[in-house]
Amino acid sequence: MYAFDSRIRYSETDSEGRLTLNALLNYFQDCSTFHSEDVGLGIGYMKEIGQVWVLSAWQIVVNRYPQLGEKVRIVTLPYELKAFLGYRNFAMLDEKGEYIAKANSLWSLLDVATGKPVMVNEDMRRGYGIDEKLDMDYAPRKITVPEGGQLLEPIVVKKHHLDTNHHVNNGQYVNIAMEYLPDDFVIRQMRVEYKKQAFLDDVLHPYVVQTETGYIICLQDEEGRLYVSVEFLR
Repeated sequence: MYAFDSRIRYSETDSEGRLTLNALLNYFQDCSTFHSEDVGLGIGYMKEIGQVWVLSAWQIVVNRYPQLGEKVRIVTLPYELKAFLGYRNFAMLDEKGEYIAKANSLWSLLDVATGKPVMVNEDMRRGYGIDEKLDMDYAPRKITVPEGGQLLEPIVVKKHHLDTNHHVNNGQYVNIAMEYLPDDFVIRQMRVEYKKQAFLDDVLHPYVVQTETGYIICLQDEEGRLYVSVEFLR
């Protein structure tokens, strides 16, 4: 397990002074990045070997959204490395050690030059180690998208959407999708299925479907091929 401590900042809160889902996702993403850097498997190492970890799926379950100023601990637990896949849990805990949120994620290891999967190497196995899976209700990775949705105005990918891999950061997709939720919608679970990478000047076409329990929002290209599907549940 890898962990770091933090405090909820004003810049991470919504109009009610609570941590936003996007900020929670960023905490989790930062935790895995810190972990990789601290065990010598960070951005520099990955550039040197010409490989990149690409997020394939998220599941985040939120018990509550912490308030401005709360002290929190963020943890990550890699629990399986198999072929070219990496499985990681995340959690945010309060000062009493109670879970604020839990998450599961699936990552794919790709060769930067070819875009094809490559096998996890021994450095990664030794550096990350393996922990026990968190106790949580694991949802399927695949998101079924119903018909009957609505296509909305397209969005052009800008520089601020990109990360160090020069494609749209996984959290930016979620941030874009959340813009289509009603203002009073409280997210208790989010699932994300990433299908392909979007780059600068690509055009994202939002497709929004309301379900009995929430919303499914897809960002796709002009031919209907998915970049990402996001499911938000109350």
